[in-house]
Amino acid sequence: MVLHKLADFDPQYRDSFEGKDIKGLSVYTENTDEKIGTVTDVLVDEEGHFRYLIVDLGFWIFGKKVLLPIGRIRVDYPAGRIYTIGLTREQAEDLPEFNERLAVDYDYEERVRGVYRHPLDQTRPVEASSAVETPVPVEGRTYQPTTAPTYDRDRYSYEQEPSLYGLNEQNHQTLKLYEERLIANKRRQKTGEVAIGKHVETETARVAVPVERERVVIERVTPTDAGQTVSSREANFQEGEVARVEIHEETPEIRKEAFVREEIRVSKVVDQETVETQETVRREELDVDTSGLPREQR
Repeated sequence: MVLHKLADFDPQYRDSFEGKDIKGLSVYTENTDEKIGTVTDVLVDEEGHFRYLIVDLGFWIFGKKVLLPIGRIRVDYPAGRIYTIGLTREQAEDLPEFNERLAVDYDYEERVRGVYRHPLDQTRPVEASSAVETPVPVEGRTYQPTTAPTYDRDRYSYEQEPSLYGLNEQNHQTLKLYEERLIANKRRQKTGEVAIGKHVETETARVAVPVERERVVIERVTPTDAGQTVSSREANFQEGEVARVEIHEETPEIRKEAFVREEIRVSKVVDQETVETQETVRREELDVDTSGLPREQR
């Protein structure tokens, strides 16, 4: 289980706390109100869950830093304090020193956890693979050695010890506030239809056709050899038809032919527009009655 310092895991972590920073807060014992140190940093796991506070005990032990599990604290931002739960000043002194240059491994965490585990802790899970005798120092009391569970290093998870890493209900209560939102969907419906057909219109069309008509023109003219004598053979006197001329004329022939006048294309287009609507939505807000007591809101 790899742990990271808070700023290394999320450089913008202050945005999640509305500008408040847990670093720099003083750490006090919950029962005796003794200051035991100052928070210098936070260790989080790969998923960003808080696991430990790094506490500098320099206030009374020069230069020593220790780890405080997140489940053993109560934060009081208005007072600028963090209170430890079930940890005495002497227990803090017994914690193994945290070295900034060394990685936190399972063995080191077990040394830390060994200080916090004690037989009065009824909330921890009983998943012991073996038992060892562990004396637990508590201020003002002396306990006889008792059995305490040990854990499988290959299967250990922080959820196995909620008393050390869980947000206990007494000091970390969660309320859900609900609100309504408008969800916009669309429903397609038929609004009408367009029927397209044809009909025939009639009109009188006129066309001009030029035609030719033949006629016979008979002219009487004086011949150039008028007055000259001709022979009896040339003067062929006869009666009856002597010539026939055919007369022609043109008459118009009108017929009708159909042709494409224009082409009609039928298609559909989609017009888009934004329709705005409004509705009343509800939202729950938190009402807190502190009865004059100081409270912190994050």
